[in-house]
Order: sequence, then structure tokens, then C-alpha cells
Amino acid sequence: MTETRDLAGRVVLVTGASRGLGFAAAKNAAARGAHIVAVARTVGGLEDLDDEIQAAGSSATLVPMDLTDGDAIDRLGAAIFERWGQLDGLIGNAGALGVLTPVPHIKPKDFANVFAVNVGANYRLIRSVDLLLRQSDAGRAVFVSSGAALSAKPYWGLYAASKAALDAMVKSYAGEMAITNVKANVFYPGQVRTAMRAKAMPGEDPLTLPAPDEIAPKLVDLISPAYDKSGMRVDVLKGEEPL
Repeated sequence: MTETRDLAGRVVLVTGASRGLGFAAAKNAAARGAHIVAVARTVGGLEDLDDEIQAAGSSATLVPMDLTDGDAIDRLGAAIFERWGQLDGLIGNAGALGVLTPVPHIKPKDFANVFAVNVGANYRLIRSVDLLLRQSDAGRAVFVSSGAALSAKPYWGLYAASKAALDAMVKSYAGEMAITNVKANVFYPGQVRTAMRAKAMPGEDPLTLPAPDEIAPKLVDLISPAYDKSGMRVDVLKGEEPL
């Protein structure tokens, strides 16, 4: 279903765009014609992304920002409205792993931070850009989740709970958008060669895993106007099914 320039002229917001899957997704969406609004905390990573996007003949707007700053997210939504009047795609990719530990050992500050990034920030993004997505002829929102939301293995309780909450929130939002042009879905990328994966599985050989650039097109497909399903869990390994 992917067309080379299926995102031509569209404005796409990508969070966690300075490295890993977010970096790769931003590059892929830009190569398909989108103008990228790239959000991340790491300025250097955003500048590297901008260099690659420009070299490929596309353009980006860099937004160095901490996604736990809800007021900053609101300002971003206002800025997008003033400049473009709409948003065509949202890729909510930024995430926090936290600490892999028994539930009783989770520190309150770690619990608060993981939920702030994985759930709270995405809620604030939806709140800020909902009307902008509705202004698009085919507004698309996709949020990167994880199979951990379903497996909830021992020691993964914090991360799993946050991703399960994200899935539930997106399912509700997708239902609310049923009579609009907006589609909302979650994406399970599987095991990908990223810094987060290396932190979670330090003994694993990263070269046995697919690189972000291999997975990114499947993620970006979900913000294409051609993808017209909503409330779906799209799993790279298992296919897609309703949330």
C-alpha cells in the first residue's frame, strides 16, 4: 500500500525523533514527502536528523522539548495551528523504559516518570492536536506501544502497565473519532535494535535484531491517508487486530 510520495504536502509530528525508531520514522516520512515536526530532548540528535532530511530533499521543523512539560505541548499545538492550520499525522514514539524490578521495589519517582512519558505526554499531545487532526482530510495518529502491555512479564510491571494504559486510552480515543476523518492506532514494533532495547536486554547481540530503518516504514504506513482502519493494534510480528 506504500506509495513513494504518499505523504507529499502533509505535516507530520514525530516525538522521540532524535534517535532509534523515531529518528528512522521521521526520515521515512520525510522521504515520502512530509514536512516533519521533530520533537525530542536531544538537540544534537535533532540536528543530525535535520541534516539527513535536508540531504534527502525534504524539510523539518526542530522542536527541542521535554514531553513531560504539558504547557510546552500546548504551545506546540498553538504554533502548528498558526503556521499550518492543521496536522495530518502524529507519531507518538517517545517512551521510557524505567527500571526492570519487582513491583514492590519500584521507586515512586520512577513510576511517576514512566507514566508521565508513556501515558501523560501522549494524553497531552492528543489534547493539544485533536482539533488540528480534525482539520486534515485524513488525520492519522499512531502511538508506539509494546507487546509488554499484553505479556506483563515479571519485573516488567511498570513498563507493561504504562503501555497497557496507553493502549486503553488510544482505544477510547479511536472510538470517539468514529464519525470523523481521524484514525488512531497503536503499533507494536517487536524487538528492534535501539538503545532502549539494549538497556532492557544488555546481554543480547544487537546485530540479531532488525535496525530501526527496517521497521520504520511499517510504522509510517499507519499515518498514510491510505490506511483507513482505526482502533487497531498493529503488531510487526503478529499482524493487526482490534484493540
